[in-house]
Amino acid sequence: MNVKETKQNIILAGHKAVEELIKVAKEAIVDSGDDVSADRLKNAAATKKLAIFDAFEILTRIEDEERILNDLDKPQSAKPKFQGFAEGRSK
Repeated sequence: MNVKETKQNIILAGHKAVEELIKVAKEAIVDSGDDVSADRLKNAAATKKLAIFDAFEILTRIEDEERILNDLDKPQSAKPKFQGFAEGRSK
């Protein structure tokens, strides 16, 4: 298995992880009808917040890695990408 295939497998696993985090975020914070302490409510809300932020972080990293993989597939041009000050102003 080469590096590109490995990254694609990691991306697929990341999508599955995001789906699981979404399930956590959709769950009710507490069971209905139970008298719940403030600490338990606070912990449950913090868990949901963490799940949501983790999902966004994973999605952002997936987008970055997909962009890198797509850029590697494109043929590289022979033009230099960086120019000095004078060359940039001459156009």
